[in-house]
Amino acid sequence: MIELNHVSKTFETKQTDVHAVKDVSLHINAGEIFGIIGFSGAGKSTLIRCINLLERPNEGTVAVDGNNLLKLSDPQLREVRKKIGMIFQHFNLMRSRTVFQNVAFPLKDSKLSKPEIEAKVMELLTLVDLVDKRDAYPSELSGGQKQRVAIARALANDPKVLLCDEATSALDPQTTRSILKLLKEVNQRLHITIVLITHEMAVIKEICDRVAVMENGLIVEMGNIVDIFMHPQSDVTKNFISTTSALTRIYEMVEQDSPITRIQSGQYLVHLKYGANTTKEALLSHITREMAVETSIIFGNVEVLQDTPLGDLVVIFSGAEHNIQQAIAYAQNQGVEIEVIKS
Repeated sequence: MIELNHVSKTFETKQTDVHAVKDVSLHINAGEIFGIIGFSGAGKSTLIRCINLLERPNEGTVAVDGNNLLKLSDPQLREVRKKIGMIFQHFNLMRSRTVFQNVAFPLKDSKLSKPEIEAKVMELLTLVDLVDKRDAYPSELSGGQKQRVAIARALANDPKVLLCDEATSALDPQTTRSILKLLKEVNQRLHITIVLITHEMAVIKEICDRVAVMENGLIVEMGNIVDIFMHPQSDVTKNFISTTSALTRIYEMVEQDSPITRIQSGQYLVHLKYGANTTKEALLSHITREMAVETSIIFGNVEVLQDTPLGDLVVIFSGAEHNIQQAIAYAQNQGVEIEVIKS
């Protein structure tokens, strides 16, 4: 659906040139939810604005649904843009217009009759659960409701692509979850390709199929989110993943010599990382029963990404050295990644 090939964007200033996007190539499949994550200044917002040519790249090609956007005339580009919806962090609603009028605005130059526009807008307000707010003004809405109006407006022209530029950054966690649930529903019901820009890994984890990690204008890592969470390669990806896990706190407690992570002679503190095929295994029961190694769990977490369970356990092994080594080898043979934090 979207193909970016060797896209670069440089902003010229009086002081220096800012290379916001550097030689980025992305192929985003039809119907998927694709996340782009990076810290502030990574270039992600510039990149998403290159997809609909709100920012025109200095180099490279941009194609959406088979159309090479850089070769289109202005009228042709306007037509193609109608099939690329966009929502923003601060909603960008027209304050002097009602909810109904905001959603209807993109349809003002369409060939639809007034009754058809009415039916279309009400259909969209039903989708975003705001029928009762049709005559309200933006100032009368909560942040989550404003973003729902923005989503309805972005869907007015039946787009094939929806670009979300930090769409949940101004919202509280509970509202963020409701908006992400709505975007997932839009993706599944309308088969719309969604590109989602964020600096929060929890957002990526919630709904994305694949993710690209940006740093200093470059894509440093890209892949299926299960693979990325199981085997992050770059430091920036590891940093993002650590923001969604309490596991980081365990390592801090080890450095601080917390009583919780202190071990005695003959003990090992280990981190067990479970993948999709190992979360159901009664691993610790087997180790305790068959290898005479006592296990004490001090941290545990299991979450589900794309219907795939992933788990982390931090455990203290107690027993004879030979038995503990045998337990570690057994866990590894079962496909569990194991790290000895200290012994």
